[in-house]
Amino acid sequence: MFIRVNREELNHMSDQQLLQQYRREQDRFWLGILLQRYTLLLFGVCMKYLKDETEAQDAVQQIFLKVIQEVHKYKIDYFKSWLYTVAKNHCLSVLRDRKGKIPVELNENDLEDQVEPAPEETAEVTPEILQNALNALSPEQRQSVTLFYLEKKSYQDISESQGYSLMQVKSFIQNGKRNLKLLIQKIARESKKEND
Repeated sequence: MFIRVNREELNHMSDQQLLQQYRREQDRFWLGILLQRYTLLLFGVCMKYLKDETEAQDAVQQIFLKVIQEVHKYKIDYFKSWLYTVAKNHCLSVLRDRKGKIPVELNENDLEDQVEPAPEETAEVTPEILQNALNALSPEQRQSVTLFYLEKKSYQDISESQGYSLMQVKSFIQNGKRNLKLLIQKIARESKKEND
């Protein structure tokens, strides 16, 4: 029979140990302890972006749910950095939905990508530009990117439904994401020239 450790012992466990314990037992108790450590950090990040206390509190709850649903999909070396990225991307997604425009650098589910884009690499585009860029991708890249980012499918789901290997899926998504960004920038530039 499993006996829970006491609160003091939990405080001495590292993030990685708690995460490993969660993965081993599939018991959300361990994930709850881990998330509790960073509640204030999450609230601070959400306040920074959303500028509204009630909205920030709601966002923290949504981020908790997102982590519970998605943590098993990723190999996480530094939980705090990963969690910060999840929070930032969630807030950017909320802001994007407010404006009805999509920042190019925002990939809500791309939690491993923690590199900030240079200011000149970001541009806001309309859904029409995004669709045109998607249509310009190869069929494999378009299908994989759409399933992964828009339909929230895992690599495994895409592999099984499309008949690709996991390596092919990863490659289609990575290359598709890069090509999509380049295409969006190109289409946005051309559209800006036409309007000038």
